[in-house]
Amino acid sequence: MMIYNDMEFSIAKNGGGWDVNRKLPNGELAVIGASLFKDLGEEDALARTLALVKTIFPVGIKIIGPYVSHPNRVGDLKIIGPDVSHPNFIYWNKDSTSFAK
Repeated sequence: MMIYNDMEFSIAKNGGGWDVNRKLPNGELAVIGASLFKDLGEEDALARTLALVKTIFPVGIKIIGPYVSHPNRVGDLKIIGPDVSHPNFIYWNKDSTSFAK
């Protein structure tokens, strides 16, 4: 069992693989994946489950503001792409504070 971003996840052996489940607030289980990580031990399956959970349930946001000073033009259409050269990023790149094994 592990808790990530205030959600409880567990793995259970299923044949040669592992089932990944999430415990819902009402106590029921939701299957995230079935028979994953074939022939891996529990420790390796937990590590891969954590990577899967972080992908499916990301924590944080990243915003890139528009680059209005130099838009691209295609005919009459003005396309404003992201301005990646200025510090207008908002990062929240930390893991959940509630992460626990």
